[in-house]
Amino acid sequence: MAESDTKQDEDHKQTWDEFHDVVNMTASELEKWLDSDDSKSVGQKSGGGESTGHESGRHIVKILKAKKSDLSDDDYAHMRKVVGYTKRHLAQRPSGDIEDSAWRYSLKNWGHDPVKKS
Repeated sequence: MAESDTKQDEDHKQTWDEFHDVVNMTASELEKWLDSDDSKSVGQKSGGGESTGHESGRHIVKILKAKKSDLSDDDYAHMRKVVGYTKRHLAQRPSGDIEDSAWRYSLKNWGHDPVKKS
């Protein structure tokens, strides 16, 4: 195996682990959430269509349903984006009750429910 393959394998493993650390919703939980009005009510929309987070959520569902061996480099790039977004967003937690907050709804679009018990 070439050295670059080993480095990529290590990068993919780290990405896989970090992604599954921050995404705490199952594919079915996320699909159900993405169908809700609350899910569609948050996030930045370019051109008035689907929000970035909502689109991301659909990609996350695809990743969660896929076999690890079937994931593409684009999937891994998206997984890294999800990890970065989620960590940044968690660091901006608002004070007070977050149960029905746009902050929580946005995170859920990215596959992380901050009030979900593990």
